[in-house]
Amino acid sequence: MQNDIFVHIVKKMKPGSLIALFSIVVALMTALAEFYFGSDFYQILTITFLVFFSSFVIFYYLIEYYLNSKIQIIYKLISNLKVDKDLKEVMGSHLSADPIKDVEIEVKKWANDKRAEIEQLKRHELFRREFLANLSHELKTPLFGAQGYVQTILDASSLDETSKNYLLKADKNIERLCLLVSDLDEITKLETGEIKLKITSFVLSDLVKEIKDDFELKQKQFQINIRFDSGDMQGLSVLADRERIYQVFQNLLDNSFKYGISGGETKISLFDLGKDILIEVTDNGIGISENHLPRLFERFYRTDESRNRKIGGTGLGLAIVKHILESHQQSIHVRSTPGIGSTFAFTLTKNKK
Repeated sequence: MQNDIFVHIVKKMKPGSLIALFSIVVALMTALAEFYFGSDFYQILTITFLVFFSSFVIFYYLIEYYLNSKIQIIYKLISNLKVDKDLKEVMGSHLSADPIKDVEIEVKKWANDKRAEIEQLKRHELFRREFLANLSHELKTPLFGAQGYVQTILDASSLDETSKNYLLKADKNIERLCLLVSDLDEITKLETGEIKLKITSFVLSDLVKEIKDDFELKQKQFQINIRFDSGDMQGLSVLADRERIYQVFQNLLDNSFKYGISGGETKISLFDLGKDILIEVTDNGIGISENHLPRLFERFYRTDESRNRKIGGTGLGLAIVKHILESHQQSIHVRSTPGIGSTFAFTLTKNKK
């Protein structure tokens, strides 16, 4: 209780009063030490005065000229962030006699404002997720219905060549919309945690070999070879959702094929990092400019509008990869050089049993 009263009194004191108080305390302690060692009265008085004066000067310099000058800079920076130009011209840059108190008040106001902004952003993010979830759900039924009708008409034998071509194009675009809606639905479920991971132990090299076999037709179509370099990682297992990690590899390999070069190669490499296994998917394709790398995993972000539209895809593959790995408490990184190729790297937790 006494400590609380003392702290409260100190908080209410002005900087000048605090300086004088600290100087008096130092001077009295020095006087008691001199008295203990048997100094005479005039000597004690002289030393006490000198210690008080020197302490006052030192504390005054430290607090008034050093701490206050730094605090004033912080205060002005906060004021520049909080107050608009016209209001500042009216108010000026006045500081009260207690700049520390000014800064405390301003920081508390700033923190409360930022907290309110963060809460508003969270509400907007929740609204966005709910909107995308409802949109993808509502679009599924009419799209699948339209696709069914188009395919039924295509099966009819009485169609002329022109009508058939138009219907084939319509069916292709409906299929693209279905894939887009499906990816939107999946990424929304990943964001909201609706998709629960099924963490199991599985041999990572077996999964890579499986997806390499599944991409055999695409390798021939794009004339790009998949090379798997397991090193000494053969037989090591990881703890993850096997189906989701398969999806990660699938999206990364699709991406490497779309932006690879004919006769090129995509290499999958595994490295032992102790607790984790590092996986790298490297291609020798066209590469990505450095200015695109920070936004590469954003939804619908395109590095080249015309090329992406020609190649196809929903623009959500890398965003889904990012969300899957984040749900595993992992992250993905990319390094790329135009004309040389790209490397996507991520880690998975090793199963030590």
